[in-house]
Amino acid sequence: MNCELTLAQQRVVEDNLGLVGKVIRDKVHGLGLSTIYSYDDLFQIGCIGLCKAAATDKGGTFSTYAYRIIWNEICDVLIRSTRIGSHEVSLEMVSSSGTEPSLELSLEKLELEDLLSSAVKDAPLAVRKGLLALSLTAQGHKSHEIGQMLQVQSGTVRTWMSKARRFLREQPELEELAG
Repeated sequence: MNCELTLAQQRVVEDNLGLVGKVIRDKVHGLGLSTIYSYDDLFQIGCIGLCKAAATDKGGTFSTYAYRIIWNEICDVLIRSTRIGSHEVSLEMVSSSGTEPSLELSLEKLELEDLLSSAVKDAPLAVRKGLLALSLTAQGHKSHEIGQMLQVQSGTVRTWMSKARRFLREQPELEELAG
């Protein structure tokens, strides 16, 4: 999102900066142990979410809406860094006596992610949006929440997800992996 905030929106952001810290304290456990991000990094990321919330707020209880947007922004970055870290698995981590079960699952997951990303490259826009919606659903979001995030009706989100499911069922490489 690349937009300028109005003065009123800037004031809302300034008035709610403490909410970013609250989200981090409530939701991020083991800070510094399992993540490459410091508190300050997460605070800056959360501030981006707060600005997005101020820019897209349509009324209602702002703190409730902003809390969710801030947490989503932080989650996105943490998930991305985890995925990047999981791609750094090297063959040196595989013991000479065989593959550890958890590592084996990680390698299967990497293979699935590679297949998905290559299959999705040429997919229609609605399918790509549907895959995003399916991912958000897997993270616990409801279709109406996803609709709010993507600024569309929940029915549109469900249509995108149906198209994405149909698309995935038609991918022979994914079917082979599932089999």
